[in-house]
Amino acid sequence: MNTTPEHNERIAKMTFATVYPLYLAKVERKGRTKEELHQVITWLTGFDDTTLLQLMDEKVTFETFFERAQLNPKAELITGTICGYKIEEIENSLTKQVRYLDKLVDELAKGRKMEKILRA
Repeated sequence: MNTTPEHNERIAKMTFATVYPLYLAKVERKGRTKEELHQVITWLTGFDDTTLLQLMDEKVTFETFFERAQLNPKAELITGTICGYKIEEIENSLTKQVRYLDKLVDELAKGRKMEKILRA
């Protein structure tokens, strides 16, 4: 599925610090914890808690966030639909990476077991 250049640009310019509280609120509303959210983000990106806080303090864009990340090799196993897009069909790599994160947060909020979320 092709996303528009405008859509990709909008995602690239969004800051992680703006979206993070939304992720946290979503998972906590569903009874999951901040620690579990961080575990999922760390699995995908390789960032530890200290680095996550630094990135939020710097107000990095998703583009910078994923440039600095060491994406988990198993990230390609993340499939399905998120925000109306089939992840495996997204051609823009940054948009795909952001949707990987969205999908993991969604799975966490839906109560999926951590082993399944982390593709273990």
